[in-house]
Order: sequence, then structure tokens, then C-alpha cells
Amino acid sequence: MVKDYQKILVPMDGSKESEAALARAIDLTKLAGDSATLSILNVIDTRVFQSIASFDDTMVDAVADQARKSLEKYQKQAQDAGIKNVDYLIEYGSPKALIANDVPTELKTDLIVIGATGLNAVERFVIGSVTAYVTRAAITDVLVVR
Repeated sequence: MVKDYQKILVPMDGSKESEAALARAIDLTKLAGDSATLSILNVIDTRVFQSIASFDDTMVDAVADQARKSLEKYQKQAQDAGIKNVDYLIEYGSPKALIANDVPTELKTDLIVIGATGLNAVERFVIGSVTAYVTRAAITDVLVVR
């Protein structure tokens, strides 16, 4: 069954739960064989910046630079574990839509491995978690890691 998953997507937000999801995604990618691909995703939620009165592009650039550094670390972790085909991408916009639909469609993902909870407790309380949305709306299989 694992061999069916050749394009695995793991969204990362720096939380312990997303790091557990990355570890599981690495294991699954290794089981799937050398032709499997692991894509590590970070979504910068641009809605956060819309509410900041003194917003400027340097804020987004700083967040993107930090995301890039984290993703490079995660990519190296996967490579050190023996994953041959690993890449990362940074997207901007709504994490829910990008993780559940847009990125999996673009990458032809057949499995999303996601942490049970992430960093944004306020959003989870007010409008529901990204993970809950992804499990309901994703265009592909989803594995939730606790």
C-alpha cells in the first residue's frame, strides 16, 4: 500500500506536531522507494499582514527568509535520512486552500502528511484548524500525525 504513494507533501509551520509529521513523511517516502518524492511546504499566511497598519514588504521578506532557512534545514534532514528526491516550496496566501487543494493539484501529490495541530491556536479556536479543514477538503489522501 505504501508503494502507491509516490508524491508526498508535508506542510511545515515549525511546531512540534509538524516536525513529527515530517519524520513520518520521511519514513513513508523511504518505504515508497527511490522514485518517491517528498515536498516540504511552508505557507506564509498573508492575511496576517493585512491587519498590520505599518505593513511593508520587508516584513514579508523577513518571514520568507526565516521560512527558507527552516525549510533548508528540513530538506537536509530528509536528505540525511536517505531521501533522494526532496524539495521545498514557500507559498503565500490561505494555508487551508493551498494545503488542501492548490499545492497538491500543482504537484500531483498523492498523500499529505500533516501534524494534528499547528502553531496558530487563535485561528484554531475561532475558525477551525488547518488540519481539520485539510482532512475534510483535501483532493488526496491525508495522514494526520499526532
